[in-house]
Amino acid sequence: MGGFSQAFAEAFVLLWRFDAQVLEIVLRSLQVSSLAVLIGTAVGLPLGACLAVGQFPGKQTAAVIINGFMGLPSVVVGVVVYLALSRSGPMGEFGLLYTPSAMVIAQVVLVVPLMAAIARQVVEDAWRNYQEELAALRFGWWDTVRVLLHDCRFSLSVAVLAGLGRAMSEVGAVMIVGGNIDRATRVMTTAIALETSKGDLPLAIALGIVLLVLILLLNAGAFALRTTVMRRFE
Repeated sequence: MGGFSQAFAEAFVLLWRFDAQVLEIVLRSLQVSSLAVLIGTAVGLPLGACLAVGQFPGKQTAAVIINGFMGLPSVVVGVVVYLALSRSGPMGEFGLLYTPSAMVIAQVVLVVPLMAAIARQVVEDAWRNYQEELAALRFGWWDTVRVLLHDCRFSLSVAVLAGLGRAMSEVGAVMIVGGNIDRATRVMTTAIALETSKGDLPLAIALGIVLLVLILLLNAGAFALRTTVMRRFE
Protein backbone atom coordinates (compact mmCIF):
# COMPACT_ATOMS: atom_id res chain seq x y z
CA MET A 1 0.00 0.00 0.00
CA GLY A 2 2.93 2.31 0.79
CA GLY A 3 4.44 1.78 -2.66
CA PHE A 4 1.08 2.53 -4.29
CA SER A 5 0.72 5.81 -2.38
CA GLN A 6 4.31 6.77 -3.10
CA ALA A 7 3.83 6.17 -6.85
CA PHE A 8 0.80 8.47 -6.88
CA ALA A 9 2.64 11.11 -4.87
CA GLU A 10 5.59 11.04 -7.28
CA ALA A 11 3.20 11.21 -10.23
CA PHE A 12 1.60 14.37 -8.89
CA VAL A 13 5.06 15.85 -8.33
CA LEU A 14 5.87 15.22 -11.99
CA LEU A 15 2.67 16.99 -13.01
CA TRP A 16 3.17 19.87 -10.57
CA ARG A 17 6.69 20.50 -11.86
CA PHE A 18 5.64 20.22 -15.51
CA ASP A 19 8.18 17.45 -16.03
CA ALA A 20 9.90 17.84 -19.41
CA GLN A 21 9.41 14.18 -20.39
CA VAL A 22 5.72 14.24 -19.52
CA LEU A 23 5.22 17.52 -21.38
CA GLU A 24 7.05 16.23 -24.47
CA ILE A 25 4.95 13.06 -24.64
CA VAL A 26 1.67 14.92 -24.08
CA LEU A 27 2.45 17.52 -26.76
CA ARG A 28 3.41 14.83 -29.27
CA SER A 29 0.17 12.97 -28.54
CA LEU A 30 -1.86 16.12 -29.10
CA GLN A 31 -0.01 16.94 -32.33
CA VAL A 32 -0.47 13.47 -33.81
CA SER A 33 -4.11 13.09 -32.77
CA SER A 34 -5.09 16.64 -33.76
CA LEU A 35 -3.63 16.23 -37.25
CA ALA A 36 -5.34 12.85 -37.64
CA VAL A 37 -8.69 14.33 -36.60
CA LEU A 38 -8.21 17.33 -38.90
CA ILE A 39 -7.71 14.99 -41.85
CA GLY A 40 -10.50 12.74 -40.60
CA THR A 41 -12.86 15.72 -40.46
CA ALA A 42 -12.05 16.71 -44.04
CA VAL A 43 -12.75 13.14 -45.22
CA GLY A 44 -15.25 11.68 -42.78
CA LEU A 45 -17.85 14.44 -42.54
CA PRO A 46 -18.34 14.92 -46.31
CA LEU A 47 -18.33 11.15 -46.77
CA GLY A 48 -21.06 10.72 -44.18
CA ALA A 49 -23.09 13.56 -45.69
CA CYS A 50 -22.78 12.07 -49.17
CA LEU A 51 -24.04 8.73 -47.87
CA ALA A 52 -26.99 10.50 -46.25
CA VAL A 53 -28.03 12.56 -49.27
CA GLY A 54 -26.90 10.49 -52.23
CA GLN A 55 -29.09 8.03 -54.08
CA PHE A 56 -27.01 5.28 -55.65
CA PRO A 57 -26.95 1.47 -55.82
CA GLY A 58 -25.38 -0.07 -52.75
CA LYS A 59 -26.08 2.91 -50.50
CA GLN A 60 -27.38 0.75 -47.64
CA THR A 61 -24.46 -1.64 -48.00
CA ALA A 62 -22.03 1.28 -47.80
CA ALA A 63 -23.78 2.56 -44.67
CA VAL A 64 -23.57 -0.88 -43.04
CA ILE A 65 -19.85 -1.09 -43.88
CA ILE A 66 -19.17 2.36 -42.44
CA ASN A 67 -21.04 1.49 -39.25
CA GLY A 68 -19.19 -1.80 -39.00
CA PHE A 69 -15.82 -0.08 -39.41
CA MET A 70 -16.58 2.07 -36.37
CA GLY A 71 -15.42 -0.87 -34.27
CA LEU A 72 -12.29 -1.70 -36.25
CA PRO A 73 -9.73 -3.42 -33.98
CA SER A 74 -6.81 -1.04 -33.69
CA VAL A 75 -4.22 -3.81 -33.92
CA VAL A 76 -5.69 -4.94 -37.25
CA VAL A 77 -5.46 -1.38 -38.55
CA GLY A 78 -1.89 -1.25 -37.28
CA VAL A 79 -0.93 -4.40 -39.15
CA VAL A 80 -2.56 -3.22 -42.39
CA VAL A 81 -0.87 0.18 -42.23
CA TYR A 82 2.42 -1.47 -41.28
CA LEU A 83 2.26 -3.70 -44.35
CA ALA A 84 1.41 -0.73 -46.57
CA LEU A 85 4.31 1.36 -45.23
CA SER A 86 6.92 -1.40 -44.96
CA ARG A 87 9.74 -1.54 -47.52
CA SER A 88 7.95 -4.21 -49.52
CA GLY A 89 4.59 -2.41 -49.32
CA PRO A 90 3.03 -0.04 -51.84
CA MET A 91 4.09 3.04 -49.81
CA GLY A 92 7.46 1.71 -48.67
CA GLU A 93 9.43 4.10 -50.87
CA PHE A 94 8.30 7.07 -48.75
CA GLY A 95 10.02 5.78 -45.61
CA LEU A 96 7.14 6.66 -43.31
CA LEU A 97 7.26 3.60 -41.06
CA TYR A 98 8.19 4.36 -37.42
CA THR A 99 7.50 8.06 -37.84
CA PRO A 100 4.73 10.32 -36.50
CA SER A 101 3.32 10.41 -40.04
CA ALA A 102 2.68 6.66 -39.88
CA MET A 103 0.86 7.15 -36.59
CA VAL A 104 -1.29 9.87 -38.14
CA ILE A 105 -2.20 7.58 -41.04
CA ALA A 106 -3.22 4.78 -38.66
CA GLN A 107 -5.34 7.13 -36.57
CA VAL A 108 -7.01 8.58 -39.67
CA VAL A 109 -8.06 5.07 -40.70
CA LEU A 110 -9.57 4.60 -37.24
CA VAL A 111 -11.41 7.91 -36.91
CA VAL A 112 -12.82 8.34 -40.44
CA PRO A 113 -15.46 5.55 -40.14
CA LEU A 114 -16.53 6.84 -36.72
CA MET A 115 -16.91 10.42 -37.90
CA ALA A 116 -18.55 9.38 -41.17
CA ALA A 117 -21.12 7.21 -39.39
CA ILE A 118 -22.07 9.98 -36.96
CA ALA A 119 -22.20 12.55 -39.77
CA ARG A 120 -24.40 10.28 -41.89
CA GLN A 121 -26.99 9.98 -39.13
CA VAL A 122 -26.98 13.69 -38.29
CA VAL A 123 -27.20 14.85 -41.91
CA GLU A 124 -29.80 12.21 -42.77
CA ASP A 125 -32.10 13.56 -40.05
CA ALA A 126 -31.65 17.11 -41.34
CA TRP A 127 -32.16 15.93 -44.95
CA ARG A 128 -35.60 14.54 -44.04
CA ASN A 129 -36.61 17.94 -42.64
CA TYR A 130 -35.27 20.08 -45.49
CA GLN A 131 -35.62 17.79 -48.51
CA GLU A 132 -38.67 19.51 -49.99
CA GLU A 133 -37.27 23.03 -49.48
CA LEU A 134 -33.91 22.17 -51.04
CA ALA A 135 -35.62 20.42 -53.95
CA ALA A 136 -37.81 23.49 -54.52
CA LEU A 137 -34.69 25.67 -54.63
CA ARG A 138 -33.25 23.24 -57.20
CA PHE A 139 -30.11 22.66 -55.22
CA GLY A 140 -27.67 20.24 -56.80
CA TRP A 141 -26.34 17.18 -55.00
CA TRP A 142 -23.09 18.78 -53.86
CA ASP A 143 -24.80 22.07 -52.93
CA THR A 144 -27.21 20.11 -50.76
CA VAL A 145 -24.36 18.35 -49.00
CA ARG A 146 -22.57 21.65 -48.40
CA VAL A 147 -25.67 23.39 -47.03
CA LEU A 148 -26.56 20.52 -44.72
CA LEU A 149 -22.99 20.26 -43.40
CA HIS A 150 -23.09 23.95 -42.57
CA ASP A 151 -26.52 23.75 -40.98
CA CYS A 152 -25.52 20.75 -38.85
CA ARG A 153 -22.11 22.13 -37.88
CA PHE A 154 -22.86 22.22 -34.15
CA SER A 155 -24.13 18.65 -34.08
CA LEU A 156 -21.20 17.52 -36.21
CA SER A 157 -18.80 19.01 -33.66
CA VAL A 158 -19.73 16.04 -31.49
CA ALA A 159 -18.41 13.74 -34.23
CA VAL A 160 -15.13 15.66 -34.27
CA LEU A 161 -14.76 15.39 -30.49
CA ALA A 162 -15.62 11.69 -30.62
CA GLY A 163 -12.93 11.20 -33.26
CA LEU A 164 -10.38 13.05 -31.15
CA GLY A 165 -11.20 10.90 -28.14
CA ARG A 166 -10.85 7.75 -30.24
CA ALA A 167 -7.50 8.88 -31.62
CA MET A 168 -6.01 9.94 -28.30
CA SER A 169 -7.00 6.77 -26.45
CA GLU A 170 -5.72 4.41 -29.17
CA VAL A 171 -2.65 2.28 -28.42
CA GLY A 172 -2.44 -0.82 -30.63
CA ALA A 173 -2.07 0.72 -34.07
CA VAL A 174 0.34 3.51 -33.08
CA MET A 175 2.49 1.01 -31.18
CA ILE A 176 2.83 -1.13 -34.31
CA VAL A 177 3.47 1.59 -36.89
CA GLY A 178 5.26 4.07 -34.62
CA GLY A 179 7.50 1.68 -32.73
CA ASN A 180 7.17 3.65 -29.46
CA ILE A 181 10.58 5.28 -30.04
CA ASP A 182 11.74 7.62 -27.28
CA ARG A 183 11.67 11.31 -28.28
CA ALA A 184 10.31 10.38 -31.70
CA THR A 185 7.07 8.39 -31.72
CA ARG A 186 6.25 7.82 -28.06
CA VAL A 187 2.78 9.07 -27.15
CA MET A 188 0.75 8.87 -23.96
CA THR A 189 -0.89 5.50 -24.49
CA THR A 190 2.26 3.72 -25.67
CA ALA A 191 4.35 5.35 -22.95
CA ILE A 192 1.88 4.22 -20.27
CA ALA A 193 2.08 0.63 -21.53
CA LEU A 194 5.89 0.71 -21.67
CA GLU A 195 6.50 2.41 -18.32
CA THR A 196 4.06 0.10 -16.54
CA SER A 197 5.88 -2.95 -17.92
CA LYS A 198 9.20 -1.41 -16.79
CA GLY A 199 7.86 -0.70 -13.31
CA ASP A 200 8.14 3.10 -13.65
CA LEU A 201 4.70 3.66 -12.16
CA PRO A 202 4.99 7.39 -11.34
CA LEU A 203 5.49 8.34 -15.01
CA ALA A 204 2.78 5.90 -16.15
CA ILE A 205 0.33 7.27 -13.57
CA ALA A 206 1.15 10.89 -14.43
CA LEU A 207 0.50 10.27 -18.12
CA GLY A 208 -2.62 8.29 -17.26
CA ILE A 209 -3.99 11.20 -15.24
CA VAL A 210 -3.36 13.63 -18.10
CA LEU A 211 -4.99 11.27 -20.61
CA LEU A 212 -8.00 10.71 -18.34
CA VAL A 213 -8.47 14.45 -17.81
CA LEU A 214 -8.28 15.12 -21.56
CA ILE A 215 -10.82 12.38 -22.35
CA LEU A 216 -13.17 13.67 -19.64
CA LEU A 217 -12.86 17.21 -21.03
CA LEU A 218 -13.66 15.95 -24.52
CA ASN A 219 -16.73 14.09 -23.28
CA ALA A 220 -17.83 17.14 -21.29
CA GLY A 221 -17.40 19.26 -24.41
CA ALA A 222 -19.44 16.82 -26.48
CA PHE A 223 -22.20 16.78 -23.85
CA ALA A 224 -22.25 20.58 -23.66
CA LEU A 225 -22.46 20.88 -27.45
CA ARG A 226 -25.27 18.34 -27.63
CA THR A 227 -27.19 20.16 -24.89
CA THR A 228 -26.72 23.50 -26.65
CA VAL A 229 -27.94 22.09 -29.97
CA MET A 230 -30.99 20.47 -28.36
CA ARG A 231 -31.94 23.75 -26.70
CA ARG A 232 -31.42 25.60 -29.95
CA PHE A 233 -33.99 23.48 -31.79
CA GLU A 234 -36.55 23.21 -28.98
